[in-house]
Amino acid sequence: MTPTSHLWRLLAGRTFAAFATALIPTTLTLAVVGTGSAGDLGLVLACEMVPMLVLLPVAGVAADRFSARRVVLAADLVRAAAQLAIGALLLTGPVRVPALAALSAVTGAAVAFGTPAARTLVAAVVAGPERLRANSRLMVAQGLASVAGPGAAGALMMGIGAGWSSLLTGALFVCSAVTLGGLRTPRPAPAPGGRPGFAAELREGWAETRRHPWFLANVLGHGVWHLAAGLLLTLGPLIAVESLGGEAAWVVVAQAGTVGMLAGAWAAGRLPVRRPLVWVAVTSAAFGLPLAALGLRLPTPVVAAAYFLGLGGVGLLSPLWETVIQQRVPAGALGRVGSFDTLISFAARPLGLAAAAPLAAVAGTTGPLLVAAVLVAAANLGVLLLPDVREHPAREHTFALR
Repeated sequence: MTPTSHLWRLLAGRTFAAFATALIPTTLTLAVVGTGSAGDLGLVLACEMVPMLVLLPVAGVAADRFSARRVVLAADLVRAAAQLAIGALLLTGPVRVPALAALSAVTGAAVAFGTPAARTLVAAVVAGPERLRANSRLMVAQGLASVAGPGAAGALMMGIGAGWSSLLTGALFVCSAVTLGGLRTPRPAPAPGGRPGFAAELREGWAETRRHPWFLANVLGHGVWHLAAGLLLTLGPLIAVESLGGEAAWVVVAQAGTVGMLAGAWAAGRLPVRRPLVWVAVTSAAFGLPLAALGLRLPTPVVAAAYFLGLGGVGLLSPLWETVIQQRVPAGALGRVGSFDTLISFAARPLGLAAAAPLAAVAGTTGPLLVAAVLVAAANLGVLLLPDVREHPAREHTFALR
């Protein structure tokens, strides 16, 4: 199989998985909300999130110890089984919240194992010069899936019901597994003297993480903007309804952001980038623009333009960031190091979503958003103080694609 065939198999498999993943939250929400209990919905969603957070360090070790293809394949098959079981439950009787919560926990565990292994799989399948293009295409596919998924899930719920929607989701995960099954990747190099224990490998992963100040500084900065994104997604619609002209204003703003994110991801694979970490810092800081625009209650067109630029920066930085990690972190530690990045991302945004309403009740909406804008800019532009970010003569090169 040629490298091009491997790349297209990888892209197809990750696109199937991304679309299936985007269907799950809306399907579960609409299925469980029929019980009339917000607590039931919170339980089901929490049962998916908690295993993801708890198991990510373990998953990072697994991604480095075993074949990345096999780990991703197993994660997709487990998610397929969980969704098929959820579909069967929903088709054969009333909503059983404990069973849905348990299957959601299984799904969350599979997500935890599949996420760091997917990053390692890209590094194993795609040669260095082509990784930015591959990561850019993956980001576009994920962005399109995140946009289309909720609407498709709602249409499926109305047309064929939650049970059949979950069965279709399971089938998409099977398609991903079948597509990735044809990939051939190198086996992890055996460690001299045999593999150490799990705890030792976890410590080695943290030691490798600490060797990269540029990584830790950026991860903290990204955590701040994920936290701020939770605030924006909660308070933004409220401000739109109160001050910008109603729900239609928020729809315009949200759509502008979506277009910006897709445009940024598309552009990432086509721009010559000489210092990628400088671009990552600046584009991360750009998320402060929509926070400030909403906090100041600027007119809707200005807020939409700011959100376009802010999410455009996110779309641009994500492929660049993935490519930098894959090139700078040793292949044998990529899963463990990357799992810390994912852990911060998974944890920070729900925290922002949860904190938004209490903060607004105490301080209003303007203050928290403006403070968040300053923190996002400071935390991400602050990494430019590190020499390892501004220049890296031994390994830095232009990310230019034909």
